[in-house]
Amino acid sequence: MKTSADPARDYLSAVEREASALPADRRRELLADLAEHIEVTRAERPHVTIGEVLAELGDPRAIAATALAEAGDGGVGTPAPGGADAPVRRGKVHPLVPLLMLTLPFLVASVFPHVPAAGFCSTLFRVIGAVLLCTSVHWNRAQKTIGVLLTAVLPTVAISVWLWSSAVPTGDTPANLANLATLALLAGTTAWLWRGRRA
Repeated sequence: MKTSADPARDYLSAVEREASALPADRRRELLADLAEHIEVTRAERPHVTIGEVLAELGDPRAIAATALAEAGDGGVGTPAPGGADAPVRRGKVHPLVPLLMLTLPFLVASVFPHVPAAGFCSTLFRVIGAVLLCTSVHWNRAQKTIGVLLTAVLPTVAISVWLWSSAVPTGDTPANLANLATLALLAGTTAWLWRGRRA
């Protein structure tokens, strides 16, 4: 893709070329969606450069291949060649699913701290949520890494230190404050991931 004064226009032109096998109305819809995503992202995150926004969207060929695969699955147009439908399958998990799996189990385990199954289920669901987040097409690599660190790794380390350290304060009040701080971290990270997701 050549560099010009308008990288977004070049990017959309590249997607249009790569998606030339799509029906005209579907191609127009795809380009309109991408243009809207670029505009919304720039408005919501003005510190992000246009190059970073386009990098988050991905390669124009991959976007065109996914659109062609979707058109093929829906019975319109020509299916994409070998393997191009893999991102479509990964994208069928709604972005809310991994976020809820990373957040809600901690809340349940906090409400029922003396039920052994609650802690086990919380851990299991958070691991599944982290895997779904990492394999999702809705976030870029940096967002996935930060999301897993803040919603899975950091809370697990903090809980382990709290449980196994003799230096932590005793009593219900410090434990409740620690739970509230962890829940605030999970909720804040989840909200950040939700706002930064790809359409």
